[in-house]
Amino acid sequence: MAGRVRVLSYNVHGLSDDREALYRVVRAARPDIVFVQEAPRRFRWRTRCAELARHCGLFFGAGGGPAIGNLIMVGQRVRVLRDWSLRFPLTPGRHLRGVAFADCALADGGRVTAVGTHLGTDPAERTDQAERLAAVVSAQQQPVLFAADLNEAPGGQVWSHLTSTTLADPAPGKGDPTYPATAPRLRLDTVLAPATAVVHDYRVIDSDDARRASDHLPVLANLTLS
Repeated sequence: MAGRVRVLSYNVHGLSDDREALYRVVRAARPDIVFVQEAPRRFRWRTRCAELARHCGLFFGAGGGPAIGNLIMVGQRVRVLRDWSLRFPLTPGRHLRGVAFADCALADGGRVTAVGTHLGTDPAERTDQAERLAAVVSAQQQPVLFAADLNEAPGGQVWSHLTSTTLADPAPGKGDPTYPATAPRLRLDTVLAPATAVVHDYRVIDSDDARRASDHLPVLANLTLS
């Protein structure tokens, strides 16, 4: 087996809610890699992303402004070897969307490419973004860990495109809802892993702090990659 890794995916709602609760949620999860959606991306985004990582007991890994608010943070067991960003074509009247990438080395010798994004709310735009992203994921030479706010419930075209690659849903048909945090009924947020990964734990963190920290609940996955 190539590496054990704890992964958290979290839409932080632009840091507009209870930040101290947010920091506690992330710290308590003890993640190795955190995929953040709606992280700082405009004025002073470098400083603000670094501060977010520091308060969570982590380090800035990739993304931020260049990835349109998609941020990858890492713990001490992960070293980022290379990072880059991708931006989807802008649809007039819609928000610009992007993707953060990080080639990572794990402490036990494993290698993984971390990919994080937040897809659009319009179905046609979102499907086009998923098609483009599936092609990029399929072209990676290392195992891919993918996390996102897909803005779509399982069974839609976006999920179909992404799981037609090397990725699989660790909780097919049984994933808990993540949105809205106060009364979750939709599973919009996910971590997708290689189909060969061993899934030790996959769950939505639903706590008092999580409900105060954002309008989305975070997803935690504990995996061993082969």
